[in-house]
Amino acid sequence: MKVLLLSPNYAPELTGVGRYSGEMAAWLAARGHEVRVVAAAPHYPAWRVTEGYSGAVYRSEVFDGVQVLRCPLYVPVRPTGLRRMAYLLSFALTSFLPTLWIALRRRPDVVLVVEPPLACAPAALLAARLSGAAAWLHVQDLEVDAAFELGVLRASWARRALLATERWLLSRFDRVSSISGQMLERLQEKGVPSQRLQAFPNWTDISQIRPLTEPSSLRREWGVAEDQLVLLYSGSLGAKQGLELLVQVVRLLPASAKAVLVVCGEGPAKAALQELAGDARGIRFLPLQPVARLNALLNAADIHLLPQRAGAEGLVMPSKLAGMMASGKPVIACASPGTDVARVVTDCGEVVAPGDAAGFAVAVEKLASAPALRAEYGARGRERAAAIWDRDHILAEVFESSPLLPSRNPTAEGSSAASTDSGPGPA
Repeated sequence: MKVLLLSPNYAPELTGVGRYSGEMAAWLAARGHEVRVVAAAPHYPAWRVTEGYSGAVYRSEVFDGVQVLRCPLYVPVRPTGLRRMAYLLSFALTSFLPTLWIALRRRPDVVLVVEPPLACAPAALLAARLSGAAAWLHVQDLEVDAAFELGVLRASWARRALLATERWLLSRFDRVSSISGQMLERLQEKGVPSQRLQAFPNWTDISQIRPLTEPSSLRREWGVAEDQLVLLYSGSLGAKQGLELLVQVVRLLPASAKAVLVVCGEGPAKAALQELAGDARGIRFLPLQPVARLNALLNAADIHLLPQRAGAEGLVMPSKLAGMMASGKPVIACASPGTDVARVVTDCGEVVAPGDAAGFAVAVEKLASAPALRAEYGARGRERAAAIWDRDHILAEVFESSPLLPSRNPTAEGSSAASTDSGPGPA
C-alpha cells in the first residue's frame, strides 16, 4: 500500500500530533508499506524550530525508515490568535505544491491529512482526486470549534464563514476519523455520514510505559523525600489546559500534605505560569524529557494531574491520559459529567469540574491520605489503558483488521462504504 501523509507536526516532536503521526508512519513502513510524509520542521511544543532544522527552507530526509519532506513555515514566538492563523496558513501554502507533486509522481492509494490545520485539507483533497487515491481526514483537534469556544477568535462573521468552509470540506472526504466518541459525534453533527466515520484513538506503547517495581530514579534526582507526594503534569503548556488551576491547588493544600507539583513541558503558557507561581514553595518546572526517560518520568508521580478548561474537554481528547494510566498511577482530571474523559477516568481516579480549584485540592488530599486507594486506582488505570490504548492493537485495527480504503466516490454510499462503518461510538 502507498500512503501519502500530510501532517505539519511530525517526529521527532515528543508530544501531541507530531508524536502520533511519526509513530503511525514508522509502524506502517516497518510492515512494508510505502509511506511519504509532507511535514514541517519539528517545533512543538516549544514554539521554536528544533536545533539542526530550519523553518525557512525545504529539506528531505529519511526518519525512522520514512521519506519525509520538510516544508518552510512561520513559527510565532507568542502564538496569539492571528499569529496562530498565520502559522497554520504558512504551512498550508508551502506544502500545497509539494503535496500535489508527490501525489502525481508516486500515485498513492490513500492521501491522509491530519487536522490541525484544516487549511491543509484542500491540498489533500486535490492531491487525492488528481492521483485517484482515497482522501482521508484524521481530526486530532476540532480547531474551529476550539478557537471560538476558548475565545481565541470571536467575530460572529468569521465563525459562520469558517464553520461553512469546514462543513464543505468535511463532506468531500472519503473517510473522516477522530480520536474520541464525542469528537466523532460532533463530526456527524457537522454533516459527515456515519458510514464515513472511523474511530481512530491515540495510543501508548504498553510495553514501554509500564509500572515500575521500585521508585523512579528521577525522584532521587529531583531531591524528593520518600514521604513527599509528587503531583505531576507533563505535556504541552498551552491555553486550553487551564494550567493556572494547578498553582491555585498547591496554594490551597495544607502543609501537612507534603506535596510537590512538578510541571514538565514547554509551550506558550509556560512563562505566564512561572510568573503566577512566583516563589511559591512546592512547585518545580522542568523541560520536556527525552523518550528514553518517559517511563521513569511517569512513574515518578504519585498522582497525575489533568486540568482542562470548561468547554475544551468535548473538543479534544488529551493524548497524555493514555500514558498516565499506563504507568499504573492514579489521575485527577477536570471533566464534565458524560464526557469521554470523565468516562475513562471514572474508577481509575478522581474527576472534578473544570475550574474547580477547591474541589481539585480536596481530591488531592483524599488520595494523599489513601495509598491503598491510589494503588487500586492505578491498577485499574493500567488495565484500562492496556485494553483500549495499546498501540499495535489500534493501528492493526484501523489499517489491517477493517478495510482501509472506503469508496473512492464521495457520492457513493453503497455497500463498500457501509462496510467501513464504525459509527461515532466511544474511542
